[in-house]
Amino acid sequence: MSQIFPTVAKLLGGYNVTKLAAPAATASRAKYSTKNEATFEIKYKLHRLENSPSSKATLTSEDAIRLYEQMTILRRLETAASNMYKEKIIRGFCHLYSGQEAVAVGMRAAMRDVDSVITAYRCHGWTYLMGGTVLSILAELAGRRSGCSRGKGGSMHLYGRNFYGGNGIVGAQVPLGAGVAFAHKYTGDGGVNFALYGDGAANQGQIFEAMNMAKLMDLPCVFVCENNGYGMGTSADRAAASPHYYTRGDYVPGIWVDGMDVVATREATRFAIDYCTSGKGPLVMEMETYRYSGHSMSDPGTSYRTREEIQEVRQTRDPITSFKDKILTAGLVTADQLKELDTKVRKEVDVANSAAKSDSEIGLEELAADIYKECLEPDNLIRGTNPDTPLQHISVAN
Repeated sequence: MSQIFPTVAKLLGGYNVTKLAAPAATASRAKYSTKNEATFEIKYKLHRLENSPSSKATLTSEDAIRLYEQMTILRRLETAASNMYKEKIIRGFCHLYSGQEAVAVGMRAAMRDVDSVITAYRCHGWTYLMGGTVLSILAELAGRRSGCSRGKGGSMHLYGRNFYGGNGIVGAQVPLGAGVAFAHKYTGDGGVNFALYGDGAANQGQIFEAMNMAKLMDLPCVFVCENNGYGMGTSADRAAASPHYYTRGDYVPGIWVDGMDVVATREATRFAIDYCTSGKGPLVMEMETYRYSGHSMSDPGTSYRTREEIQEVRQTRDPITSFKDKILTAGLVTADQLKELDTKVRKEVDVANSAAKSDSEIGLEELAADIYKECLEPDNLIRGTNPDTPLQHISVAN
């Protein structure tokens, strides 16, 4: 089978990942004389669990700056994507993650290098957190050669090391995630897979099939339902007889988490990793969050909810401003530090945005590139649509 792996195989095998460095702004900590750490209270809801994550979590000043920076980058990345779509530089589908940043950033903060992620089409932020650059994401959305898939995948097909991408088919990523979890168990590498899906996808039959198989084999898989309140244009209450998604695994234990609190999502993920690596099998996590944009860029998002509702969430529950107030009040950072960080992030995204727009598309010679991981056909020729005019297979280093 190795000779017929599609483009994804090469991307996953050759993706150049560097660890996210500590923000440069941390160097200003002594200058502004902030506290070193603070403790915060967290609340969870449990289903068939005897133990829960700690109700208290400690955050250092470096943690606070890193989490704030990453959430800010994700928000600005999506703003840039939105503007590029409106300029018709991005075509096709484009699903934004604005409002849900605390889920991805908090989870990633707790994950280890060996752990893996697969998610749906709202995947731009996860690509960044799993090692991609802002440029590689924006260029991919625009179909340019600097994109992480050479511009051939677009918004819903971004990949990286241990990141099995977005998936354009509603709910289809969940059984794939269970398969990746099986690979973790089979190889004994100690990894845990996080399979993310939305509240709309939670009603798909394949979700329950995947949970059943994962429990039968006690796979190290965390089923993460990002409950942003709406499946396309239908509210969760109108679509689900039971909107308590953390309980819907039945025999699979579950936990409800405030997905607008980056500290809570981090601590819940740490708990999930400990649970799965202890051999207890899968776990369901419901992250209650909110999306500010419509389901996709073609959806204004105001025909099935009011503008007042969106504004109220922005003012009272926004994951970035809430976290900002929390760490300022705790003395972990100062307003000057965050202002300095905001300027740095804005410049980074603006530079990448300009580079993505000016980048070129790949040439037609790459039409048959990366079809196979290892092409075993004679002379690297691929049949293509016309057997009389075969295509030359080439490999492109990412």
